[in-house]
Amino acid sequence: MMKYPNLFSPITIRGVTYPNRIFSAPMTFRDLPGEGDLTSEAAAFYELRAMGGAAEVTVSELTVHGQTGRTYPNNTSADSPSVKVGLAVAADSIRRHGAVPCVELNHGGKFSVTREMWGPSEYDHPDGRHVNEMSHEMIRFIVEEYARAAALVRSAGFRSLLIHGGHGWLLHQFLSPCDNFRTDKYGGSLKNRSRLALEILEAVRGAVGDGFPIEMRVSAEEYRDGGYAFDDLAAFAELIQDRVDLLQISTGSHENSFYQTHQTMFVPRGGLVKYAAAVKERLRIPVAAIGAIAEPEMAEEIIRSGKADIVVMGRQLLADPYFPRKAMAGKDDEIVRCCRCFTCQGERMVSGLRVCALNPVIGRELEAKYVSAARTPKKVLVAGGGPAGIMAAITAANMNHEVTLCERSGELGGALKDEAAISFKSDLYRWIAVKTKELYNAGVKVLLNTPVTRELAGKLAPDVLIAAVGTVPAVPRIPGIEGKNVIMAGELAARESEIGQRVVVIGGGLVGCEAALSLAMKGKDVSVIEMLPRAAQDANPRHGPILLDLLAKKANVYTNMKALEVRKDGLLCVNGEGEEVFFGADTIICAAGRRPLRSEILNLAGAAPRVIEIGDCIAGGNMMHATSQGYAAGLSI
Repeated sequence: MMKYPNLFSPITIRGVTYPNRIFSAPMTFRDLPGEGDLTSEAAAFYELRAMGGAAEVTVSELTVHGQTGRTYPNNTSADSPSVKVGLAVAADSIRRHGAVPCVELNHGGKFSVTREMWGPSEYDHPDGRHVNEMSHEMIRFIVEEYARAAALVRSAGFRSLLIHGGHGWLLHQFLSPCDNFRTDKYGGSLKNRSRLALEILEAVRGAVGDGFPIEMRVSAEEYRDGGYAFDDLAAFAELIQDRVDLLQISTGSHENSFYQTHQTMFVPRGGLVKYAAAVKERLRIPVAAIGAIAEPEMAEEIIRSGKADIVVMGRQLLADPYFPRKAMAGKDDEIVRCCRCFTCQGERMVSGLRVCALNPVIGRELEAKYVSAARTPKKVLVAGGGPAGIMAAITAANMNHEVTLCERSGELGGALKDEAAISFKSDLYRWIAVKTKELYNAGVKVLLNTPVTRELAGKLAPDVLIAAVGTVPAVPRIPGIEGKNVIMAGELAARESEIGQRVVVIGGGLVGCEAALSLAMKGKDVSVIEMLPRAAQDANPRHGPILLDLLAKKANVYTNMKALEVRKDGLLCVNGEGEEVFFGADTIICAAGRRPLRSEILNLAGAAPRVIEIGDCIAGGNMMHATSQGYAAGLSI
């Protein structure tokens, strides 16, 4: 008997039958060159989630008019003369695996990155950029561009389309009293503010005909002073329901609610489902729920209870594109849960790439399609059972090599085991259990309590030795650091009962700040001491700001502050002005970083015909570096 019968029941919308209720959210591949036309790599990015069993995979984001509506400089645009081929390849890549190919249509409005900008009303951005009010003639033109884009995607082989009506983009701007100050037929009343959306939906239907579902994504709440309320959104949904076939209920706007739209690790999962359920009560058409849905049980309950007809997953299907197939087979313990670390979004801000800290295949999907088993299997010895070593061992074993993994301690996980003490990082900690099972399923021989020495390497005689020996905690050389009131950050879980009420954390990097926030959330009085001018500098640009914002509300953070001496009753420090400052504390948490085990690496030099160094033992990194280096090492053999 199927474990999740409702989640994996088919549904027919506008004549198109979907095999299950899991849709893949629109997510861009990476910053694309030139005009942003989709590449073969981009097609493979979307294809992977179709292979994983999603009922629908949505390509994001197709700007209906690039000259006025791009939200990134190289957005794929419907008016690019060469755009159709890339779209057709992507649609075919999705459809061949039984998924319905969908594409998202959007226009950035006043938040476009174009030379000139247009919105519902005239506006000046804080940086001085001017937004022009759209005339009736331009509104008609944009409506026609939506229709033209819709006809284009249908001719390219897509079976559905999604119109973005939320998150602060053009249609949302017309709907919002914060952005729309017009006094004509497109402003004022809710009906008038809804007019553009209604006209676009009518034009798009005329372009695609029947038998082609039209979806729309909307924001249930704006989280802005003077913005529309939920009841306004529900009334809007009632207005458009005769012209749309499925409504996706998200939340938030462009300006100030990124972390409402994109749910963080600091809030419970499924926090936006309530909006979908409330809208569904007022509509005749299907509704989709969105927002950090990563548990099959939760998804099943959403469908079973009637809160929504569809669940839409984004980041979860990056962390594990095969979530649908695994859940359908009842293999819940093999699902990698997204830990909501924002690496996927933060790294795009830094390098333009789309990656995943937990899944190194993301961004390398085309390469992964053509990976084949090694013609000449080799003996591989992996030294170290942290994330890098685990990923290297799994990858090498899947390449048909004979792999032995040795871990010096009694359990796998490396520094990742430290996350057991951080309540909001349980999904990251669970990665160890999922990948441990995958190790054994791949046929890797695992030896615990077994450090790799030259003697052991000589005995096992590997063709390749992958050194992933990791790091040890860096301990500042200050008086009292070895006192009983000092706990290393990695010992928080084991020594939780020893932690007093007043806590001072030495080190305001990512590890220290997360430990501090976790303790503060448990009711401790916490202060963080950081030598640098800013805390959490090693956090990615999406995760860092929300972490520091929450920490500022629950703890005290002191920058430009150096620890001098641990005392029985607290910590003596010196600030940037050279003044001594004493912090009373019951417990001192040391989170002063980690030190690569370079000496062990040097001892293994020449211990096999080929030695590959990966992970933190080269230089301190993060989960993304560990998994990507391990994956690359396994493929390179």
